[in-house]
Amino acid sequence: MLSLEVLTMAGRLARAMGQPLEAVAIGPKGAAAAGILSSYSVSTLHVADDPRLAEYTPAAWAHAIAELADQVNPEVVIGTASDRGGEVMAHVAGRMRLPMAANCTEVVPGDPFTVTRQRWGGSLLEEAHLKGKVKLLTLAPHALSAEASPSRTEVATRAFTPAFDGRDFRVRFVPQVEADTGKISLAQARVVVGGGRGVGSAEGFALLEELADLLGGAVGCSRAVTSLGWRPHSDQVGQTGTRIAPDLYIACGISGAIQHMVGCRAAKHILAINTDPAAPIVAQADYAVIGDVQKVLAAVNAEIRRVKAGVPSRTPG
Repeated sequence: MLSLEVLTMAGRLARAMGQPLEAVAIGPKGAAAAGILSSYSVSTLHVADDPRLAEYTPAAWAHAIAELADQVNPEVVIGTASDRGGEVMAHVAGRMRLPMAANCTEVVPGDPFTVTRQRWGGSLLEEAHLKGKVKLLTLAPHALSAEASPSRTEVATRAFTPAFDGRDFRVRFVPQVEADTGKISLAQARVVVGGGRGVGSAEGFALLEELADLLGGAVGCSRAVTSLGWRPHSDQVGQTGTRIAPDLYIACGISGAIQHMVGCRAAKHILAINTDPAAPIVAQADYAVIGDVQKVLAAVNAEIRRVKAGVPSRTPG
């Protein structure tokens, strides 16, 4: 999804500048992306073809991008501001000895470029000028919605083999295969039920788990919860955790620190359940229920179960 957002932004820049849009894919399977790229106005797909690139190797990936840039002389190179995207683009900037603007939300071409980017965990927007022979930047996650073009382009695929040396492969990511739990991931869930310190305990997450199951969603948490050892770091939503973009985020007993709000700001709707009406997250939420999390969730879960079972509601009198 983040790559499609970058393609959308890159397409807008290419049209504004009257330039073709080209893409680079890393690894032997990169050519398979041509079908998707044809819906995003891409004219050429460059595939860095080397079997060693199948694994994530940030320096080698950056070497491939920088070498390609030397060959095709682009005006702009734009990547995602994901953990990997930010790391690779930082390596690219170092290799090319050029400045890079990270976490951009808006880009206006010109001499120099004017960029708006997120600072201080997304709590501040900075307007800056970006200079350089090649403009290097990353797009903040969910800064815009991915939009495919109504027309498709013919994508020319060109393979190239970068001239690596041994130092490019000193750092490699070796994946560990984990058992498939069958649960929806935080990043992909359309509904996320998040819990904070106000949930009360690790056992208190049972009602959040039940609500997530009833709604076909996933359970997340705040940094305070992981610090207390109630949930694993993989469940953390926030600047140093997972950034989510569900249709609905139900925040239970979460105060709403800036770092947490960075992780859930892309949610279409936020429902806050909190005993404190002055909690920062209540001001940020679309809807709020002021009350004890455990009591509120017990009632909500019971009502959802009743509706799913087709049991008519009781009317007083």
